[in-house]
Amino acid sequence: MNFPDNLKYTTEHEWIRIEDRYGWIGITDYAQSELGDVVFVEIPGVGTKVEKGKSFGTIEAVKAVSDLFAPVTGEIAEVNAEVKDHPEIVNKDPYGNGWMVKITITDHAQVSALLNVQAYKSLIGK
Repeated sequence: MNFPDNLKYTTEHEWIRIEDRYGWIGITDYAQSELGDVVFVEIPGVGTKVEKGKSFGTIEAVKAVSDLFAPVTGEIAEVNAEVKDHPEIVNKDPYGNGWMVKITITDHAQVSALLNVQAYKSLIGK
């Protein structure tokens, strides 16, 4: 299982990669392995505001349907159309081509409350 150390993580198993005022959000390798084969991703469009800790979409797999939770507050700047058209990419490349949305972060102070890689690994017992 892969856990990149340049990302921040949530207790709900999302990750965020931060570059300047933007954040790319997806689900962790652990989350996709627990869900099984991803068959559908529902995410809102550009301009939608997301709030830290609140659901911004859903991911459906063979085993379950799960909410996607925003790691930080912001506004969706880009949606990964590839994931909408080919949701199985989340299983194959959760940290690369399997990202869900790119947001403009409106409160950078929230980033410090997210988990680093060691804390996330501890959370899931790895």
